[in-house]
Amino acid sequence: MNKSRNFQKKNHRGAGSSGGRSRNLPEKLADLAVDSDSSDDGGSGSGSSSDEEAGKNKFDLGKPPSFPVSMWDLNHCDPKKCSGRKLSRHGLIANLRLGQKFPGLVLTPVGTNCVSPLDRDIITSSGIAVVDCSWARLDETPFNKMKSPNPRLLPFLVAANPINYGKPCKLSCVEAIAASMYITGYKDEALWYLNKFSWGHSFVELNQELLDAYAACKNSAEILEAQNKYLEKAEAEHSNRNREIDLPPSESEEEEEED
Repeated sequence: MNKSRNFQKKNHRGAGSSGGRSRNLPEKLADLAVDSDSSDDGGSGSGSSSDEEAGKNKFDLGKPPSFPVSMWDLNHCDPKKCSGRKLSRHGLIANLRLGQKFPGLVLTPVGTNCVSPLDRDIITSSGIAVVDCSWARLDETPFNKMKSPNPRLLPFLVAANPINYGKPCKLSCVEAIAASMYITGYKDEALWYLNKFSWGHSFVELNQELLDAYAACKNSAEILEAQNKYLEKAEAEHSNRNREIDLPPSESEEEEEED
């Protein structure tokens, strides 16, 4: 799993995203989300060819990448819940060995700069990889055996996976990969990966304002500016809501009660 840029903020559960309310994405991702873990019901075969084509199109939302997508799997996670393992089972991600160097962009907690649109050429030529490790076992993870000339962090984003839903920065492997693709201009590829999970559409819905803001930046410095601006706005809105709740009744309200 990938760790986003470190910060000290409260848990903004979908802050700035209309309270988690579904957005009308142009790709209608929420309507087409599928769970590729579900087995075919193998019915009587009475479905029409158009129904079969529609089912196929659900899986084909977006498009597969033309660059490598890989991961180092530390075997920390429950195989049944790990998004990286699921991608591997479906042949959508390659496994790297400890000690094996990856030439592309690597999402890792030991990165120093945030992913930005400036990294697009790196991904185009050499691909993207993620370190799949447990948040509770970072201290024992051998990051020195997973090397890349391009280690990166992710900026602030809210998790939508079932384990850490609504928690800042605790993204699953597929969320981290998709976020990096989206930020660097590979939006269709990001949707392709997210659509392999029944909850994948929620990640875009929770974070679309941020993802679009990050994708409009030029470099890591602008990414951090956009992140901090968003967090300051979210904090101010949170404070205002609390202030409104704590306000005493106005004089007019008291007069109405006396009447």
